[in-house]
Amino acid sequence: MSGTRKPRAAKNNAKPPKRVVAVPAEAAPIDAGARPAVAMPTPPLPAPAPIAAVPVPAAPPGLAHLPMPLLVLPMGLGGAGLAWRAAATTLGAPSFVGEALLLLTALAWLVLVGAQVLRGLRHPQAVLAETRHPVRVAFAAAPTIGLMILASAAFPYWPTLGATLWCIAVPLHLVFAMLLLRRLLAGRGEAAMLAPPLLIPFVGSILAPALGVRMGFVEASWMMFGVGLVMWLVLLPLLLHRLVAGPPLPGPMRPSLAIFLAPPAVGALALLELTGQASGFALALVGVALLVAATLLSLAREIAATPFSLSWWGVTFPSAAFTVMVLDFGFHPLLGWLALALNAALTIWVAWRTLRAARAGIFLRPEAA
Repeated sequence: MSGTRKPRAAKNNAKPPKRVVAVPAEAAPIDAGARPAVAMPTPPLPAPAPIAAVPVPAAPPGLAHLPMPLLVLPMGLGGAGLAWRAAATTLGAPSFVGEALLLLTALAWLVLVGAQVLRGLRHPQAVLAETRHPVRVAFAAAPTIGLMILASAAFPYWPTLGATLWCIAVPLHLVFAMLLLRRLLAGRGEAAMLAPPLLIPFVGSILAPALGVRMGFVEASWMMFGVGLVMWLVLLPLLLHRLVAGPPLPGPMRPSLAIFLAPPAVGALALLELTGQASGFALALVGVALLVAATLLSLAREIAATPFSLSWWGVTFPSAAFTVMVLDFGFHPLLGWLALALNAALTIWVAWRTLRAARAGIFLRPEAA
Protein backbone atom coordinates (compact mmCIF):
# COMPACT_ATOMS: atom_id res chain seq x y z
CA MET A 1 0.00 0.00 0.00
CA SER A 2 1.20 3.42 -0.78
CA GLY A 3 1.07 6.47 1.50
CA THR A 4 1.32 6.81 5.21
CA ARG A 5 -0.74 4.52 7.34
CA LYS A 6 -3.10 6.37 9.66
CA PRO A 7 -2.86 5.45 13.34
CA ARG A 8 -5.65 3.42 14.76
CA ALA A 9 -7.86 5.42 17.05
CA ALA A 10 -7.84 4.24 20.62
CA LYS A 11 -11.15 2.91 21.79
CA ASN A 12 -10.54 3.94 25.35
CA ASN A 13 -10.58 7.58 24.32
CA ALA A 14 -14.22 7.28 23.50
CA LYS A 15 -15.12 6.81 27.19
CA PRO A 16 -16.25 9.88 29.16
CA PRO A 17 -13.40 11.57 31.04
CA LYS A 18 -13.05 10.69 34.66
CA ARG A 19 -13.06 13.34 37.41
CA VAL A 20 -9.68 14.82 38.14
CA VAL A 21 -8.81 16.54 41.40
CA ALA A 22 -7.84 20.11 40.75
CA VAL A 23 -4.56 21.15 42.36
CA PRO A 24 -3.87 24.83 42.94
CA ALA A 25 -1.09 26.23 40.83
CA GLU A 26 0.77 27.61 43.82
CA ALA A 27 0.67 24.21 45.55
CA ALA A 28 1.94 22.15 42.57
CA PRO A 29 3.35 24.16 39.64
CA ILE A 30 3.01 22.42 36.29
CA ASP A 31 5.93 22.17 33.91
CA ALA A 32 4.72 22.80 30.36
CA GLY A 33 7.14 20.19 28.96
CA ALA A 34 6.33 17.51 31.47
CA ARG A 35 4.20 14.53 30.63
CA PRO A 36 0.73 14.84 32.16
CA ALA A 37 -0.11 12.39 34.88
CA VAL A 38 -2.79 9.77 34.42
CA ALA A 39 -6.06 10.94 35.94
CA MET A 40 -7.28 8.70 38.73
CA PRO A 41 -10.77 8.68 40.17
CA THR A 42 -10.96 10.00 43.74
CA PRO A 43 -13.71 9.83 46.31
CA PRO A 44 -15.50 13.03 47.29
CA LEU A 45 -13.37 15.23 49.55
CA PRO A 46 -14.62 15.62 53.13
CA ALA A 47 -15.82 19.02 54.22
CA PRO A 48 -13.07 21.05 55.92
CA ALA A 49 -13.22 21.24 59.69
CA PRO A 50 -14.63 24.51 60.96
CA ILE A 51 -12.12 27.02 62.24
CA ALA A 52 -13.92 27.23 65.58
CA ALA A 53 -12.89 23.65 66.32
CA VAL A 54 -9.31 24.84 66.86
CA PRO A 55 -8.99 26.62 70.24
CA VAL A 56 -7.47 30.02 69.60
CA PRO A 57 -7.06 32.47 72.50
CA ALA A 58 -8.70 35.84 72.19
CA ALA A 59 -5.34 37.52 72.70
CA PRO A 60 -1.80 36.23 73.15
CA PRO A 61 -0.40 36.02 76.67
CA GLY A 62 1.18 39.22 77.82
CA LEU A 63 1.02 42.31 79.99
CA ALA A 64 -2.50 43.12 78.80
CA HIS A 65 -3.89 40.34 81.03
CA LEU A 66 -2.07 41.34 84.25
CA PRO A 67 -4.89 41.25 86.85
CA MET A 68 -5.58 44.38 88.88
CA PRO A 69 -6.25 42.41 92.12
CA LEU A 70 -2.49 41.78 92.31
CA LEU A 71 -2.26 45.33 93.65
CA VAL A 72 -3.42 44.14 97.08
CA LEU A 73 -0.20 42.14 97.48
CA PRO A 74 1.74 45.07 99.07
CA MET A 75 -1.14 45.58 101.50
CA GLY A 76 -0.77 42.01 102.78
CA LEU A 77 3.01 42.09 102.96
CA GLY A 78 3.07 45.56 104.49
CA GLY A 79 0.46 44.65 107.07
CA ALA A 80 2.56 41.66 108.11
CA GLY A 81 5.62 43.92 108.34
CA LEU A 82 3.81 46.40 110.61
CA ALA A 83 2.56 43.51 112.74
CA TRP A 84 6.10 42.23 113.26
CA ARG A 85 7.30 45.77 114.00
CA ALA A 86 4.63 46.04 116.72
CA ALA A 87 5.52 42.57 118.02
CA ALA A 88 9.16 43.58 118.32
CA THR A 89 8.09 46.33 120.75
CA THR A 90 5.49 44.45 122.80
CA LEU A 91 6.59 40.81 122.60
CA GLY A 92 10.31 41.11 121.93
CA ALA A 93 9.99 39.45 118.50
CA PRO A 94 12.95 39.80 116.12
CA SER A 95 12.77 43.31 114.71
CA PHE A 96 14.60 42.47 111.49
CA VAL A 97 11.67 40.33 110.32
CA GLY A 98 9.32 43.30 110.20
CA GLU A 99 11.86 45.59 108.57
CA ALA A 100 12.68 42.96 105.94
CA LEU A 101 8.98 42.51 105.17
CA LEU A 102 8.51 46.26 104.82
CA LEU A 103 11.48 46.46 102.45
CA LEU A 104 9.98 43.61 100.42
CA THR A 105 6.69 45.54 100.44
CA ALA A 106 8.39 48.56 98.90
CA LEU A 107 9.91 46.43 96.13
CA ALA A 108 6.60 44.66 95.45
CA TRP A 109 4.75 48.00 95.35
CA LEU A 110 7.21 49.47 92.84
CA VAL A 111 7.11 46.39 90.59
CA LEU A 112 3.33 45.89 90.60
CA VAL A 113 2.32 49.52 90.34
CA GLY A 114 4.97 50.09 87.67
CA ALA A 115 3.67 47.07 85.73
CA GLN A 116 0.10 48.38 85.88
CA VAL A 117 1.23 51.82 84.70
CA LEU A 118 3.09 50.22 81.80
CA ARG A 119 0.02 48.12 81.07
CA GLY A 120 -2.08 51.27 80.98
CA LEU A 121 0.29 52.88 78.48
CA ARG A 122 0.48 49.86 76.18
CA HIS A 123 -3.01 48.42 76.60
CA PRO A 124 -5.31 51.23 77.78
CA GLN A 125 -8.44 49.43 76.62
CA ALA A 126 -7.65 46.41 78.79
CA VAL A 127 -7.22 48.62 81.86
CA LEU A 128 -10.41 50.54 81.12
CA ALA A 129 -12.33 47.29 80.73
CA GLU A 130 -11.11 46.14 84.13
CA THR A 131 -12.09 49.41 85.80
CA ARG A 132 -15.62 48.89 84.44
CA HIS A 133 -15.80 45.52 86.20
CA PRO A 134 -18.16 45.76 89.19
CA VAL A 135 -15.74 44.08 91.62
CA ARG A 136 -12.27 44.64 90.22
CA VAL A 137 -12.67 48.40 90.11
CA ALA A 138 -12.29 48.42 93.90
CA PHE A 139 -8.69 47.22 93.62
CA ALA A 140 -7.66 50.43 91.87
CA ALA A 141 -7.50 52.03 95.33
CA ALA A 142 -5.15 49.38 96.76
CA PRO A 143 -1.91 51.16 95.70
CA THR A 144 -2.79 54.22 97.79
CA ILE A 145 -3.27 52.06 100.89
CA GLY A 146 0.04 50.38 100.12
CA LEU A 147 1.62 53.83 99.87
CA MET A 148 0.26 54.73 103.33
CA ILE A 149 1.93 51.61 104.69
CA LEU A 150 5.19 52.55 103.00
CA ALA A 151 4.92 56.03 104.55
CA SER A 152 4.67 54.45 108.00
CA ALA A 153 7.55 52.11 107.17
CA ALA A 154 9.82 54.97 106.13
CA PHE A 155 8.89 57.47 108.84
CA PRO A 156 11.14 56.16 111.65
CA TYR A 157 14.18 56.36 109.36
CA TRP A 158 13.32 59.30 107.08
CA PRO A 159 10.55 61.40 108.66
CA THR A 160 10.34 63.83 105.77
CA LEU A 161 9.99 61.03 103.22
CA GLY A 162 7.38 59.25 105.30
CA ALA A 163 5.30 62.41 105.77
CA THR A 164 5.57 63.21 102.07
CA LEU A 165 4.37 59.77 101.05
CA TRP A 166 1.42 60.07 103.45
CA CYS A 167 0.50 63.45 101.97
CA ILE A 168 0.52 61.92 98.49
CA ALA A 169 -1.33 58.73 99.37
CA VAL A 170 -4.25 60.24 101.28
CA PRO A 171 -5.52 62.70 98.61
CA LEU A 172 -5.10 60.06 95.90
CA HIS A 173 -7.10 57.60 97.94
CA LEU A 174 -9.88 60.16 98.37
CA VAL A 175 -9.90 60.75 94.61
CA PHE A 176 -10.44 57.03 93.94
CA ALA A 177 -13.18 56.89 96.56
CA MET A 178 -14.84 59.97 95.06
CA LEU A 179 -14.80 58.52 91.54
CA LEU A 180 -16.37 55.28 92.72
CA LEU A 181 -18.98 57.13 94.80
CA ARG A 182 -19.74 59.29 91.77
CA ARG A 183 -20.34 56.13 89.76
CA LEU A 184 -22.82 54.90 92.35
CA LEU A 185 -24.66 58.22 92.71
CA ALA A 186 -24.92 58.55 88.92
CA GLY A 187 -26.91 55.32 88.82
CA ARG A 188 -24.21 53.27 87.13
CA GLY A 189 -23.75 50.85 90.01
CA GLU A 190 -24.56 47.14 89.96
CA ALA A 191 -25.67 44.67 92.58
CA ALA A 192 -22.47 42.71 91.93
CA MET A 193 -20.48 45.65 93.32
CA LEU A 194 -21.76 44.80 96.81
CA ALA A 195 -18.84 42.54 97.66
CA PRO A 196 -16.23 42.78 100.45
CA PRO A 197 -13.56 44.38 98.18
CA LEU A 198 -15.83 47.45 97.97
CA LEU A 199 -14.58 48.30 101.48
CA ILE A 200 -11.06 48.92 100.11
CA PRO A 201 -11.68 52.32 98.46
CA PHE A 202 -14.36 53.56 100.87
CA VAL A 203 -13.19 52.32 104.26
CA GLY A 204 -9.47 52.33 103.43
CA SER A 205 -9.30 55.95 104.55
CA ILE A 206 -9.72 54.78 108.15
CA LEU A 207 -6.13 53.53 107.96
CA ALA A 208 -4.79 57.07 107.43
CA PRO A 209 -5.20 58.23 111.04
CA ALA A 210 -3.78 54.97 112.40
CA LEU A 211 -0.54 55.89 110.63
CA GLY A 212 -0.68 59.68 110.25
CA VAL A 213 -1.13 60.92 113.82
CA ARG A 214 2.48 60.07 114.70
CA MET A 215 3.57 62.14 111.72
CA GLY A 216 1.76 65.21 113.05
CA PHE A 217 -1.32 65.10 110.78
CA VAL A 218 -3.88 65.18 113.58
CA GLU A 219 -6.63 67.31 111.99
CA ALA A 220 -6.40 65.57 108.63
CA SER A 221 -6.43 62.22 110.42
CA TRP A 222 -9.69 63.07 112.20
CA MET A 223 -11.28 63.97 108.85
CA MET A 224 -10.09 60.75 107.26
CA PHE A 225 -11.40 58.80 110.23
CA GLY A 226 -14.81 60.39 109.74
CA VAL A 227 -14.88 59.45 106.06
CA GLY A 228 -13.89 55.86 106.72
CA LEU A 229 -16.23 55.39 109.67
CA VAL A 230 -19.31 56.80 107.92
CA MET A 231 -18.70 54.83 104.74
CA TRP A 232 -18.22 51.64 106.78
CA LEU A 233 -21.49 52.19 108.63
CA VAL A 234 -23.25 52.80 105.30
CA LEU A 235 -21.78 49.86 103.41
CA LEU A 236 -21.90 47.23 106.14
CA PRO A 237 -25.71 46.72 106.11
CA LEU A 238 -25.73 46.69 102.30
CA LEU A 239 -23.04 44.01 102.18
CA LEU A 240 -24.77 41.93 104.84
CA HIS A 241 -28.06 42.24 102.95
CA ARG A 242 -26.37 40.96 99.79
CA LEU A 243 -24.99 37.96 101.71
CA VAL A 244 -28.45 37.21 103.12
CA ALA A 245 -30.73 37.99 100.17
CA GLY A 246 -28.33 37.30 97.31
CA PRO A 247 -26.98 36.99 94.82
CA PRO A 248 -24.50 34.76 96.66
CA LEU A 249 -20.81 35.49 96.48
CA PRO A 250 -18.97 33.44 93.84
CA GLY A 251 -17.09 30.55 95.40
CA PRO A 252 -13.59 31.90 94.65
CA MET A 253 -14.44 35.12 96.51
CA ARG A 254 -15.20 33.47 99.86
CA PRO A 255 -11.77 34.27 101.36
CA SER A 256 -12.54 37.97 100.84
CA LEU A 257 -15.04 37.69 103.71
CA ALA A 258 -12.03 38.33 105.95
CA ILE A 259 -12.08 41.95 104.76
CA PHE A 260 -14.98 42.48 107.21
CA LEU A 261 -12.37 42.24 109.98
CA ALA A 262 -10.28 45.17 108.76
CA PRO A 263 -12.57 48.19 109.47
CA PRO A 264 -13.21 47.55 113.19
CA ALA A 265 -9.62 46.49 113.87
CA VAL A 266 -8.06 49.44 112.02
CA GLY A 267 -10.72 51.80 113.41
CA ALA A 268 -9.81 50.80 116.96
CA LEU A 269 -6.13 51.47 116.20
CA ALA A 270 -7.01 54.83 114.65
CA LEU A 271 -8.95 55.92 117.73
CA LEU A 272 -6.12 54.75 119.96
CA GLU A 273 -3.79 57.06 118.05
CA LEU A 274 -6.25 59.96 117.88
CA THR A 275 -7.29 59.93 121.54
CA GLY A 276 -4.30 58.27 123.18
CA GLN A 277 -6.66 56.13 125.26
CA ALA A 278 -7.70 52.50 124.98
CA SER A 279 -11.23 53.22 126.16
CA GLY A 280 -14.67 54.31 125.04
CA PHE A 281 -15.51 53.91 121.39
CA ALA A 282 -12.10 52.37 120.71
CA LEU A 283 -12.94 49.44 122.97
CA ALA A 284 -16.34 49.16 121.31
CA LEU A 285 -14.61 48.65 117.98
CA VAL A 286 -12.28 46.11 119.59
CA GLY A 287 -15.36 44.16 120.63
CA VAL A 288 -16.71 44.22 117.08
CA ALA A 289 -13.35 43.04 115.75
CA LEU A 290 -13.29 40.15 118.23
CA LEU A 291 -16.79 39.11 117.18
CA VAL A 292 -15.90 39.17 113.47
CA ALA A 293 -12.63 37.30 114.10
CA ALA A 294 -14.43 34.57 116.05
CA THR A 295 -17.02 34.25 113.26
CA LEU A 296 -14.35 33.94 110.61
CA LEU A 297 -12.53 31.29 112.64
CA SER A 298 -15.77 29.30 112.81
CA LEU A 299 -15.91 29.47 109.00
CA ALA A 300 -12.25 28.53 108.58
CA ARG A 301 -12.99 25.05 107.23
CA GLU A 302 -15.35 26.36 104.56
CA ILE A 303 -12.99 29.15 103.55
CA ALA A 304 -9.98 26.79 103.49
CA ALA A 305 -11.83 24.56 101.02
CA THR A 306 -11.80 27.40 98.47
CA PRO A 307 -9.20 26.85 95.71
CA PHE A 308 -6.40 29.37 95.59
CA SER A 309 -7.06 32.65 93.83
CA LEU A 310 -6.00 36.24 94.34
CA SER A 311 -8.95 36.73 96.69
CA TRP A 312 -6.84 34.91 99.31
CA TRP A 313 -4.80 38.10 99.68
CA GLY A 314 -7.94 39.52 101.28
CA VAL A 315 -7.13 37.41 104.34
CA THR A 316 -3.61 38.74 104.92
CA PHE A 317 -4.09 42.44 105.65
CA PRO A 318 -7.15 42.03 107.94
CA SER A 319 -5.37 39.36 109.99
CA ALA A 320 -2.34 41.66 110.27
CA ALA A 321 -4.53 44.56 111.40
CA PHE A 322 -6.16 42.31 114.00
CA THR A 323 -2.70 41.25 115.22
CA VAL A 324 -1.57 44.87 115.67
CA MET A 325 -4.83 45.62 117.51
CA VAL A 326 -4.28 42.71 119.91
CA LEU A 327 -0.71 43.88 120.59
CA ASP A 328 -1.43 47.60 120.99
CA PHE A 329 -4.47 47.12 123.25
CA GLY A 330 -2.50 45.01 125.73
CA PHE A 331 -4.06 41.59 125.30
CA HIS A 332 -2.33 38.59 126.83
CA PRO A 333 1.02 37.89 125.11
CA LEU A 334 -0.10 34.36 124.26
CA LEU A 335 -2.96 35.73 122.18
CA GLY A 336 -0.54 38.15 120.55
CA TRP A 337 1.84 35.34 119.60
CA LEU A 338 -1.03 33.22 118.25
CA ALA A 339 -2.34 36.09 116.13
CA LEU A 340 1.17 36.86 114.86
CA ALA A 341 1.84 33.21 113.99
CA LEU A 342 -1.49 32.83 112.19
CA ASN A 343 -0.91 35.97 110.14
CA ALA A 344 2.62 34.86 109.28
CA ALA A 345 1.42 31.40 108.20
CA LEU A 346 -1.35 32.84 106.04
CA THR A 347 0.94 35.41 104.43
CA ILE A 348 3.66 32.86 103.68
CA TRP A 349 1.20 30.39 102.16
CA VAL A 350 -0.58 32.97 100.01
CA ALA A 351 2.73 34.47 98.85
CA TRP A 352 4.08 31.01 97.98
CA ARG A 353 0.99 30.13 95.94
CA THR A 354 1.19 33.50 94.20
CA LEU A 355 4.84 32.93 93.28
CA ARG A 356 3.95 29.51 91.86
CA ALA A 357 1.22 31.04 89.74
CA ALA A 358 3.53 33.81 88.58
CA ARG A 359 6.26 31.34 87.57
CA ALA A 360 3.69 29.39 85.57
CA GLY A 361 2.74 32.57 83.73
CA ILE A 362 -0.89 32.42 84.87
CA PHE A 363 -1.12 36.16 85.48
CA LEU A 364 -0.16 36.93 81.88
CA ARG A 365 -2.74 34.62 80.26
CA PRO A 366 -6.28 35.40 79.19
CA GLU A 367 -8.73 34.36 81.87
CA ALA A 368 -11.10 31.52 81.15
CA ALA A 369 -14.61 32.63 80.35
